This record gives sequence, structure tokens and C-alpha cells, in this order.
Amino acid sequence: MCQHQPPCPPADAPCHDAARLVAFHPEQGWGLLCNGVVIFDDTGELLPDGTSISIGPVCCGTAA
Repeated sequence: MCQHQPPCPPADAPCHDAARLVAFHPEQGWGLLCNGVVIFDDTGELLPDGTSISIGPVCCGTAA
């Protein structure tokens, strides 16, 4: 499916979020990656096989 060089990671790879964005609709809150994964502004994802992934908020930094 992917024509990029190097190729984008497949949807079932742990790093599937590294695929290139091919469609982006910020007004609707979603984007489509080259590997068929749909990403949502609320950090959720929908894989091509219909599996839904809910990712909680990411904490950046460390507590002092």
C-alpha cells in the first residue's frame, strides 16, 4: 500500500503512528495515515481491521 521510501510501518507494528499523514481534517478532529490507521484528536485510533485503540493522556516530563 505504501509507496514512500523508506516505507511507512504497517498498521500492526508497534510504531504504526510513525506513518505519514495522507489526509487531515482538523475541523473534524481526525487524520488518515498511509498505513490505513485513523487518528483522532482525542488521542484515540482506529486500525484498518476495525480495532479501536484508546490512548490516555501522555505525561511529558518528570516529577521533581
